[in-house]
Amino acid sequence: MNGEWTERTDLPTSPVHNPSTGDVIAESPLADPTTVNEAVQAAADAFPAWWETPAVKRARVMFKYRALIEQEFDSICATISLEHGKTLAESRGELQRGLECVEYACGIPELFKGEYLENIARGIDCEVIRQPLGVCVGITPFNFPAMIAMWMFPLAISSGNTFIFKPSEKVPLTAIRLVQLLEKAGLPKGVLNLVHGGKDCVDTLLSHPDVRAISFVGSTPVAKYIYETGTKNGKRVQSNGGAKNHVIIMPDADVKTSVDGIMGGAFGCAGERCMAIANAVCVGNASKTVLPELAEAARNLKVGPTDRDPQPQMGAVITSQHRDRVAEIVTEGADQGGKILSDGRRAEVPEAPNGFYLGATVIDEVDPQSTLAETEIFGPVLSVLRASDLDEALALANASAFGNGTAIFTTSGSAAREFKHRVQAGMVGINVGVPAPMAMFPFSGWNESFFGDLHVQGRDGVRFYTREKTVTSRWFGESDVWRK
Repeated sequence: MNGEWTERTDLPTSPVHNPSTGDVIAESPLADPTTVNEAVQAAADAFPAWWETPAVKRARVMFKYRALIEQEFDSICATISLEHGKTLAESRGELQRGLECVEYACGIPELFKGEYLENIARGIDCEVIRQPLGVCVGITPFNFPAMIAMWMFPLAISSGNTFIFKPSEKVPLTAIRLVQLLEKAGLPKGVLNLVHGGKDCVDTLLSHPDVRAISFVGSTPVAKYIYETGTKNGKRVQSNGGAKNHVIIMPDADVKTSVDGIMGGAFGCAGERCMAIANAVCVGNASKTVLPELAEAARNLKVGPTDRDPQPQMGAVITSQHRDRVAEIVTEGADQGGKILSDGRRAEVPEAPNGFYLGATVIDEVDPQSTLAETEIFGPVLSVLRASDLDEALALANASAFGNGTAIFTTSGSAAREFKHRVQAGMVGINVGVPAPMAMFPFSGWNESFFGDLHVQGRDGVRFYTREKTVTSRWFGESDVWRK
């Protein structure tokens, strides 16, 4: 806070685990309202000077930050894998996507430019300029400790705002590394403040009168709560929720491409991401061509600890409680008639017996009305539904309350176009299992997957962290004398 690292031994703490081993590796402090208020005050005090800092100078801080992240890239990735449990390859992919957001923020002088029209009437000019909001807040989940935070604060602070960063208490170590490097890049004191905490911390931020905007990523119930509470208190809010993403597999789909794409989409990051493929809809003969190969690949997926070599294909889930919940949902789905083709509930990892492991589960003939088909599981579970044609498959996908990401695997341009046009989701993949956009495009979930008007990333992100001012001007005096 205010450029100083503070250890608060008087606060309660929450344990931070290494999911690969089950060991407690740190304790995360849970900030009380007094601590949060101090952080917000520091951000509010720093805002006037940072606002007046030219955009080109703010961009130079981002350029330095980018260079420092590249220098420390491998060590940051090791920290992500240590506290999250994902593989090093997945951590590298995450950090690279976050780095791209920093690179986008480096272009803030261009992104910040407004509009101008001379002589809207005789002798009268009009211009639109962008200005920052003030103190902004980012509340991030455990599943992408670096990337999701980097969706938020680089663009917010390069736009001239000051920022409060509240990471998940399950993964605080990556957040600390990111802030340390930004401090080293020369960011002035108070521009970015880091507070750890739980619901009390969040509620204080949601109601604080000096907070102007809130960015959030998490489950849909919490996202809705953040949006409703924040907007009720006069905040601008972008609140990203959960998902139940469908992939449609057409009978003409290339088998290898489809299996590779679906395996990565369903089981990458142990399924702990809002862009995970959760429901695979097999159309017609796809259940005979693609599904057997997919189930075989899932059964052979290697699970193990990610804090050592050799690296597995999939790591642990975040906690033992979450592991048990996912297994219970799979059991419930099987009891309701689902046919398990690959059972990940009993994953055994002898070299790390206390880790929080699940294997890859594929469960066929799932009832579209079941909990398994409708609820976000956030684990390595793929439910298989059946459809006779594309119309029926689209009906299944569009019946979901969510609308985050979706995909189709096909070699038919006609089917792909029909799917793209009719599917009710904000991010669409065609022969791409995880259609998450790069930094220059918005992360554009729909329906119960997003609450707000302006999304993270891209020009939506710039618009979210700024407000427009329209100036109409007409001049009299010396120029008129000169004209005579």
